[in-house]
Amino acid sequence: MTTATGRYLLSAPVVRSWGAGRVSPEALFAVGAVSQYLGAATAFELFDELGPGTVALLRVAGAGAVVVLLRRSWRRRWSYTELAWTAAFGAALASMNLFFYLAIERVPLGNSVAIEFIGPIAVAAFGTRTLRSGGALALAVGGVVALAGFAPPEAQLGALFSLIAGALWAGYIVLGHRVARAGMAVDGLGVGMLIGALVISPVGIADGAGGAGGLGAAVGAPLLLAGGVAAGVLSNVIPYGIDQLVMQRLARARFALLQALLPVTATLIGLVWLSQVPSVREVAGIVAVIAAIVINRESDPAPSDVVP
Repeated sequence: MTTATGRYLLSAPVVRSWGAGRVSPEALFAVGAVSQYLGAATAFELFDELGPGTVALLRVAGAGAVVVLLRRSWRRRWSYTELAWTAAFGAALASMNLFFYLAIERVPLGNSVAIEFIGPIAVAAFGTRTLRSGGALALAVGGVVALAGFAPPEAQLGALFSLIAGALWAGYIVLGHRVARAGMAVDGLGVGMLIGALVISPVGIADGAGGAGGLGAAVGAPLLLAGGVAAGVLSNVIPYGIDQLVMQRLARARFALLQALLPVTATLIGLVWLSQVPSVREVAGIVAVIAAIVINRESDPAPSDVVP
């Protein structure tokens, strides 16, 4: 965990005194993007031993425990409404993680991330309802067809899982803004992840009966368990903690636009770390999705749309 993120998780006032508020949200987001897909690459290397469901469970539960312990979130007074929003946010987040892992087990990391972007692009498109945003969404769909339409059946199944993850990602954006702007922020992130871990736990536990080692293998192997928790810190604690800070400073549609960095980051990490070399067709599909995000850009939001 980086010092910046660790201090943010400890308390919001510390962040202000440390000066994170003076760092541009774009720079913060770039740090989160690199961390997120380094975590995904780490998780991918655990699939053979544990299975993607178990790794997803370890990722979400481990990250949630880290955040709650650092924040001492049990000291916070939670209303029923806050818990309800936090539970919905956590369920969307954990399910998104699970389907993303099921996807990258079958398709390259960069491809899966690009396909997922149907969700965030749709959030921005339906938020603006313009011809431009509709064209951007159509371009993104074309990119997805290029990535998945001519792939073998196993890869098409991975693309379907990516699309499901993308729909859940849209829910994460909407619910994440609700949690961030209601003042729950990182406390909501930590508690939400623990709730989300309970939601996906049946799949994580069932992985042990499907050929992989499952949760029992992780408990019996400290290095595997540490790898799952590390994936959670890299992929959840750091980037999602940064997301909460960025969401407080940017409107929803602009946040979705900023995520154009993610397919590029995922493709580069897949290339360097996992030796996943994209074909010309796959590069064209990824570029189409990135172009769709850029075309769908909006002007800065009005001050009333951003939490100070």
